[in-house]
Amino acid sequence: MTYERPDRDIRPGPHTPSVVAHRGASEDAPEHTLAAYRRAIEDGADALECDIRMTADGHLVCVHDRRVDRTSNGRGAVSALELADLAALDFGSWKGQAGDKEEPDRDSRDNTAVLTLERLLELVADAGRRIELAIETKHPTRWAGQVEQRLLDLLRRYGLDSPPPDEPSRVRVMSFSARSLHRVHAAAPAVPTVYLMQFLLPRHRDGALPRGVRIAGPSIRIVRNHPDYVARLHRAGHRVHVWTVDDPADVELCAHLGVDAVITNRPKQVLSQLGR
Repeated sequence: MTYERPDRDIRPGPHTPSVVAHRGASEDAPEHTLAAYRRAIEDGADALECDIRMTADGHLVCVHDRRVDRTSNGRGAVSALELADLAALDFGSWKGQAGDKEEPDRDSRDNTAVLTLERLLELVADAGRRIELAIETKHPTRWAGQVEQRLLDLLRRYGLDSPPPDEPSRVRVMSFSARSLHRVHAAAPAVPTVYLMQFLLPRHRDGALPRGVRIAGPSIRIVRNHPDYVARLHRAGHRVHVWTVDDPADVELCAHLGVDAVITNRPKQVLSQLGR
């Protein structure tokens, strides 16, 4: 079954999807930099999405790839480098937004410095409004379950591992690894987990998700090819967060199907399209 785009505009309604900034407002600023996340907050994003990896000296940093080669002027695996090594690299020039290396000010460093998860948590805490955070654990990694342990330790320090009974959690953990999500659920059952899917496997076609997971994270390709899957997930009691939704036709499809959240590189434009 394929979805045909209707000849109409989206009309704002009470159930428009939550808008999640993918690696920050990463169309406008270098991904995973403080500048990208500040821009996303200014643009009105409901939530921020980040990927985390652990350095050789045990710090969680917001870097998508296993290696730093694509998004910095350095080389090597994140897991083999210490935080000081990463701090010496430029994570912004690849997008044409390097700062003045002789006299870096706050704004230029925001565009180029590696971002720790702890600094991102501080930004969210100081935002002045409710901002949710979707944290993706990247696997496989040499550190295995130590990633989840460090993550939960950090969330506890910020009081984010156990929200008040009458308040939804401000943080959720996402992964393509069911084992990673099981570790999180076992240690912090109040933290929602999201099972990310690049392909729709037979065992998930009926809406089933790994044990303890209540949010599905299908790719936009899955949603395009199997739009009825969203309804199956909802009937099974799950929420649906779709990635990565940048094209206006895909935004319209997700709104039409009633998905709960769209993860996008373009939060400002998506919010505008949704009438917000």
